[in-house]
Amino acid sequence: PRMNANRRKFSVANPVGVRPYFVLRSSAACTSTQRFSSAAAISVGNDSEATTTAQNVSITKSSGVIQAHTKIAAAASAPSTSDTELVDGLLERTSELVDMSASNNIAYSGGVDSSLSAALVYEVFTNRQKINGNSNTSKSGNVRAVLGLSPAVPEEQVHTARKVAEKIGIELLEIETKEGNDSTYIANAGRACLACKTHLYSALEAVADAAMSPVEGDAKTDSPRRVVLYNGTNADDTRDPTRLGLVAASNFRVESPLLYTTKADVRRAAKHLGLPNWDYAAAPCLRSRLAFGVEATRKHLRVVGEAERRVRAALDLDHTTNLRVRMLAKKRAMVELDEDILLAKDASNVLEREGFLDVFQELGFRSYGVR
Repeated sequence: PRMNANRRKFSVANPVGVRPYFVLRSSAACTSTQRFSSAAAISVGNDSEATTTAQNVSITKSSGVIQAHTKIAAAASAPSTSDTELVDGLLERTSELVDMSASNNIAYSGGVDSSLSAALVYEVFTNRQKINGNSNTSKSGNVRAVLGLSPAVPEEQVHTARKVAEKIGIELLEIETKEGNDSTYIANAGRACLACKTHLYSALEAVADAAMSPVEGDAKTDSPRRVVLYNGTNADDTRDPTRLGLVAASNFRVESPLLYTTKADVRRAAKHLGLPNWDYAAAPCLRSRLAFGVEATRKHLRVVGEAERRVRAALDLDHTTNLRVRMLAKKRAMVELDEDILLAKDASNVLEREGFLDVFQELGFRSYGVR
């Protein structure tokens, strides 16, 4: 049995060392250790996010220089003959990433991807600690999951994240992120995800740096500890050109144990490890519910979150069922469900009988649709 997670809360109002948001078209905006290849140039499209020509971004390290390059689809995880072999392969990859002398911080949301990454990093780190015993190497580093709190993260997701962290046994640190003060994020005009992830990874680095600052009287070492950031990016994510958060992850040299693992295999591994959210529906942030150009204000994020809670309750949907309530232009709400659920639940008629036009108007919408 795992020990309960040690949950702490940390506020990052203006963390020291936070990098300013910048447009990655200009290589001059990056330092020599953060420069991208031309493949990572960004072009703004008409979707809810900008697109990037680096559709399958992964990270290689050469002389300290981070380069983004394209990965072919065949780089995804090969079929495993058993769940045990799948997890063993993931642990082997993770062992190549974990640094026992570093502060290992997982950008954690409570979704199945970041939960599996947290479980893998924690397992590798703690197993090495047991093997190393009381050596200096085993004492110098640490591992924790870091949950960013903002209006874009619904309370239900925070509860799930806490529950899963407790199951894993990993320390959970909660930090308040400030992307809501960023005009690029608020504009929601194509680069909101990049702005958000830049703030998140900046905060993670600042918190880790502060935690690892030398304490007066401590002995100095020849090899200072460093910060290693992880996320839950999987192979399917790298094929999605709208995921500008991948560019931010590359900029901050974020590692992912799941980079060559498909979403289906992520769920399979999570189930094998006993993670309670292995079959939960994907739960991207509430900002993703806003149509291109609809401002990502605190009010708009609160409204779509509350709308989803009410629709989910009215249709009696559990956490394994996909549901989105979009905020479209002209204050129109759009309820989105998988086709089989849409038909099985008779969603349109149920919401009409339950008086959801009044519900949506109470929340500030003018009209709504179901699809």
